[in-house]
Amino acid sequence: MIEKQYLEPNEGFSQAVIVKTGDFKTIYISGQIGIGSTLELQTIATFKNLEQQLRNCNATFKDVVKMNTYIINFNPEIDLPIFRKIRNEFLGNADYPASSLVGVTVLGNKEWLIEIEAIAIV
Repeated sequence: MIEKQYLEPNEGFSQAVIVKTGDFKTIYISGQIGIGSTLELQTIATFKNLEQQLRNCNATFKDVVKMNTYIINFNPEIDLPIFRKIRNEFLGNADYPASSLVGVTVLGNKEWLIEIEAIAIV
């Protein structure tokens, strides 16, 4: 039997959806963004928002198995070190989830510089 729980529904999406199957639950977290004037500040805020969504689902970054990251006008030489430094502060230095990082030209709001979505299993 599959059971779904929609958390913090908004217009057109939910912040997270928990799918329970037996003793396991899979958590799908919508793209999180953060406020700030630089990629570094927005990345910190984005990881904090992602962490809060995980906490709302009784999960942690250790439960994350997949992350998708989207960065505006991605420049690997400049942006990747910033992203990795902050990611390491939240996830540690080992046992990373499967990940994709994609450079894009625009997100849902012209002020957003980064968006991260995640899947966790508990």
